[in-house]
Amino acid sequence: MTTLLRLLRTVVLSVVFCISLMGAIAIGSPLTAGAVEFNKEILVNSDFSGQVLTDASFTKANLRNANFSNTDLQGVSFFGANLESANLENANLINSTLDSARLVRANLTNAVLEGAFAFNAKFDGATIEGADFTDVLLRNDVQTQLCAKAQGTNLVTGRKTYDTLDCA
Repeated sequence: MTTLLRLLRTVVLSVVFCISLMGAIAIGSPLTAGAVEFNKEILVNSDFSGQVLTDASFTKANLRNANFSNTDLQGVSFFGANLESANLENANLINSTLDSARLVRANLTNAVLEGAFAFNAKFDGATIEGADFTDVLLRNDVQTQLCAKAQGTNLVTGRKTYDTLDCA
């Protein structure tokens, strides 16, 4: 019986935490929760703008049309995530994992992706003006694709997108 009560208590505490977390996101209050997991969640049209989500995990999450503008996403895992048409304008993606992420038509204007791992990421139709790709691991064909439309200078780092992609 004691094991059952502990299990019930754990479930209740988990539900309370989730309700609190969703309430904070819904009302747009700053969220400073490190290592929060949203793995495999369906978060289409979610608004995470202005949040601090360092080291969070969105592995294989559906984040189509999500708003991550002005969000601190350092060290975040977007492995295999669907970020189609997501707004990542001015996002801090330093050392994030974007491998196998789908960033089709995503807005990466002035995003800082320094040190990110994006080897199998898809950027078809993405807006990258002013994005900083310093030391981002990309496939050669993706790098060529991004170089063809690279323009602008990142407002935070002062680096030109073309240069950070090592375009020649």
